[in-house]
Amino acid sequence: MGKLKVALLGYGIIAKIHHEVYNTLALCGEPVELVAVCDQDERTLAAVKGVRAYSSFDAMIKNESLDYVDICLPTHLHEEAARLCFLKGLHVLCEKPMALNLEHALRMKEEVEKAGIPFMMAMPSRYGTEAQLLMKMVNQGKLGDIYYAKTSSIRRRGTPLGWFTDTRKSGGGPVIDIGVHCIDRTWFLMGRPKPVRVSAMTSNKIGDYKTQGVDRWIALDSDVTAFDTEDSAAGIIHFENGACMLFEVSWALNAEPLEWTQVCGSKAGATLNPLHVFGEDMNHLTDNELTTLPVNPFAVEIDHFISCLRTGKQPESGIEDGLTVQRMLEGIYQSAKAGKEVAI
Repeated sequence: MGKLKVALLGYGIIAKIHHEVYNTLALCGEPVELVAVCDQDERTLAAVKGVRAYSSFDAMIKNESLDYVDICLPTHLHEEAARLCFLKGLHVLCEKPMALNLEHALRMKEEVEKAGIPFMMAMPSRYGTEAQLLMKMVNQGKLGDIYYAKTSSIRRRGTPLGWFTDTRKSGGGPVIDIGVHCIDRTWFLMGRPKPVRVSAMTSNKIGDYKTQGVDRWIALDSDVTAFDTEDSAAGIIHFENGACMLFEVSWALNAEPLEWTQVCGSKAGATLNPLHVFGEDMNHLTDNELTTLPVNPFAVEIDHFISCLRTGKQPESGIEDGLTVQRMLEGIYQSAKAGKEVAI
């Protein structure tokens, strides 16, 4: 297999990060080449450098010989974009969350199975050095049976502007935007047990704040005025093996900002950020902080997908994982709306 040809579909902030990764991988001699970018916004395309730019997916497919497409579009466009790629026989790397809702995600799974084409969810929080090292410890049984976990992704003031606050395009607020990262990462470290029920609450007590002196992520369609998403959420997810995960997420909450994950097993427990292991040795408690070199998790996940395409291995965060995470996100919203625990 020669050099893999890839195109970016959508050219927002995340796509620009991916673009830099492809440039870096190419410079490092990796067998991948970003050849095209497709976006409907002409102003965005005018800023594209170093690759061919298209405003039409069909035109790009007609003129480019591609191996896979890297989907970095707003959430509500994921399903249709993936379907078009599958129809053309193209492999897909898709930014999180998988889809606008569970209905869309189920249709995507059907399309993947029909096409028989590798599909990978871009879940960069799995691919950081600390998370990968902790996962090795879990797989080696160093933590024992993991039965309890807790995770937080708290912004004090960090609500993005644009399509993110329009549920018709985003599917929700911080639960589906950043909660997807910490929930997926923690579930991954727990060994990916089957989720069975969830009890959750969401709140919108702060809304479209006017706080000064804080940064806000601005989507390209910043003229969107809809603001009907939650600004925080919390709850507990129960799994078939008896384990549970507590979670809390926010775009806006009067609390200390926090990005953190804890998993507890029968032999030891551990936290991320930093990677700290709590265990026992010779019948005495031990606390060990493990030092790791920082990496770009976007580069690691993209390199992993390229490796899978070249070797035929299944991606670590494939279609089944994307669908299971979507089920958990959907359950959180359903529980919050019903005001009671619901089955997943």
